[in-house]
Amino acid sequence: MPTQGGSIRLFRFAGIEVFLHWSWFLVAVYEVQVWRSTFSSPAWAAILYVGLFVLVTMHEFGHALACRQVGGQANRIVLWPLGGIAFVNPPPRAGAMLWSIAAGPLVNVALVPILTFVLHTAKRAGWATTNGDAYLVLLWLWRINLGLLLFNLLPIYPLDGGQILRALLWFPLGQIRSLFVATAVGFVGGGVLVLGAIWEQSIWIGIMAFFLLSQAAAGWRQAQYLKMEAAEELRVARDDSRLPEKKAAL
Repeated sequence: MPTQGGSIRLFRFAGIEVFLHWSWFLVAVYEVQVWRSTFSSPAWAAILYVGLFVLVTMHEFGHALACRQVGGQANRIVLWPLGGIAFVNPPPRAGAMLWSIAAGPLVNVALVPILTFVLHTAKRAGWATTNGDAYLVLLWLWRINLGLLLFNLLPIYPLDGGQILRALLWFPLGQIRSLFVATAVGFVGGGVLVLGAIWEQSIWIGIMAFFLLSQAAAGWRQAQYLKMEAAEELRVARDDSRLPEKKAAL
């Protein structure tokens, strides 16, 4: 089976390759053990965990397909224990960035009525008493989808909410300043998560906070690089504009 950077290639759809990082399996074993007490069999816990990542994969395809729709590049999705990453490269336009990022949460929005209908149908069919494990899986998938939607909309860079904030700010502030503001908000949000991890004594919240802070730092460095690049382009443009004057003086 093809691998890439410690990830296993699962499938290819619409020209987009989906990979699963090896660490997913380690966390899957742990999560199944945590969830097994909720169900009559660990198999149902495994089904729920796989269902979670089906939702995540659909979310990431939303990003990738939207990015392609606006003329960007998106060829790879990687699933790992903390969720998924769609490697998207939209054109450097505010609107293109906004649509590429917003399309992911919109998938979860579209899934809310679908999962609600399925859950209510199962309830009316009596699954809550006759097939309790399957009903619980549906119930938790409904909750997880809503949780993914709300969490991703937090304005913490690089979560979708933080990148949507950056795209919206891009219109009045421009590409560079919007990234500075969004990453600054990301630092604040990441710091709040660190405090939450300490308060809850949760290693998972701590890992997520570390990841978000590291990505916010990477975004800040990118903004600095773009600023220096823009300044250099401006300097070169000014020098070029003075060349005719120098030739005339000669």
